[in-house]
Amino acid sequence: MKPAPSMPEPYDLLIVGGGVNGTAIARAAAVAGKRVLLVEQGDLAQGTSSASTKLMHGGLRYLEYHEYKLVREALAERAVMLRTAPHIVWPLEFRLPHMPSMRPWPIVRMGLWLYDLFAWGGGLPRSRGIRLDDPALVQNGGRGFSYWDGWVDDARLVVLNAMDAAEAGAEIRTRTRLESAQRQAEQWTVTLRDATGVHQVAARTIVNAAGPWVEQVLHGRLGQNDSSPIRLVRGSHIVVKRCLAGDHAWLLQQADGRIVFAIPYLDDFTLIGTTEVTVNDPTDTVIAPAEIAYLLDAANRYLRTPLREDAIVGSYGGIRPLVDDGTQAASAVSRDYRLELDRKGAPLLSVFGGKITTARHLAQAALERLGIEGGDTRNRALPGGDIRDFGALLASVRERWPFLDEPVARRMAHAYGSRIDTLLVNARTADDLGTDFGAGLRAREVDYLIRHEWARSADDILWRRTKLGYYLDPAQVERLGHYIRETIA
Repeated sequence: MKPAPSMPEPYDLLIVGGGVNGTAIARAAAVAGKRVLLVEQGDLAQGTSSASTKLMHGGLRYLEYHEYKLVREALAERAVMLRTAPHIVWPLEFRLPHMPSMRPWPIVRMGLWLYDLFAWGGGLPRSRGIRLDDPALVQNGGRGFSYWDGWVDDARLVVLNAMDAAEAGAEIRTRTRLESAQRQAEQWTVTLRDATGVHQVAARTIVNAAGPWVEQVLHGRLGQNDSSPIRLVRGSHIVVKRCLAGDHAWLLQQADGRIVFAIPYLDDFTLIGTTEVTVNDPTDTVIAPAEIAYLLDAANRYLRTPLREDAIVGSYGGIRPLVDDGTQAASAVSRDYRLELDRKGAPLLSVFGGKITTARHLAQAALERLGIEGGDTRNRALPGGDIRDFGALLASVRERWPFLDEPVARRMAHAYGSRIDTLLVNARTADDLGTDFGAGLRAREVDYLIRHEWARSADDILWRRTKLGYYLDPAQVERLGHYIRETIA
């Protein structure tokens, strides 16, 4: 009789969830020298982490809810990310028109002063009073404020976390679902399913970072009963044809006490968001007609020429898994995170809440809860982020590859940073980059994304790796999808 096959050596950590929290924890643990496996049932950042407002910010409005600790932590992390990932995180000016019917001038001024104080030493300009100078605004010439925060390519942040984790030794498996797990005293026996079938692995610790699915994983697949209650809140956005000039964003106060952002997006659009609607299903991400109307009304309160629905070129919603603190209004629920460690047998750490800005800090806190030393990524550049001056990098790209159209050169410099060399090495003409699928997306870049960034579909590339989905027509998308299927077959 043949002996039963032995279980492979246990992983130190098995992380469930390929969003920003899961990949940040995988990165920190791998840097600490741990044997890490991360599994994600879809693509990296396929859920909430690619459906954010694209801000790396402290959260000015959180001051109203006295969340001073969260704001200070987030502003400190903003400074870290501006330094370690300057290609995908950069400073963004916000202008805030003052409407006497909203928050009084002294209250806003005091809030901005406190925000400046919490961000002291972060390297961005301080807030100031301004005269509005955009003729598209009803209040052009009126009073307002200027302050600074950060912009982030959210999905690329997740992918770069995963890349750095993999380069430090972690194993990243996308399109892999955790089916079930049996707990013993010292380890978990975990059943995984992917396109090739069912597999079993062992892990000393499980980290449940499944975002909106955290309770489903905890109760349905891990068989655990205790957890913090969470509230699922959909944040929806619309993307419209560019309606405001300049490289700065706008913070628009609303009569209901909320604020809505209007942010320059890509080269041709304005991103407007967000709403906050409580839902029951983590897949309930489609923006509702009432949310569209709310966001249009929010912008039109300030615009001289009102936006209509035909200006909308796209929309998206993300489900935020917030710790339910009993607050009635979804907008007032804390954006802070909670880590729950269960040691009734092999350890299980569950992550509740959190935000993109504080994911790196959350990862450090998770390692501390698990008693893992090392893994400090505060001064560790994300892949492509080992550059001092993005302007100098962009100038170099223009000089070395002059055949790239300006929007393409800028997009690729931002996306890949110093690693653009790996992608464009030996290219002398545009034809060297292969088939053009549209908007400057060529076969060599697609091959790179498949080989290095776990891309497996047109959606992975167009909506998460590059954001070029707004530019390609259906025929181009189908052509790209066919090429990907042929490449990975």
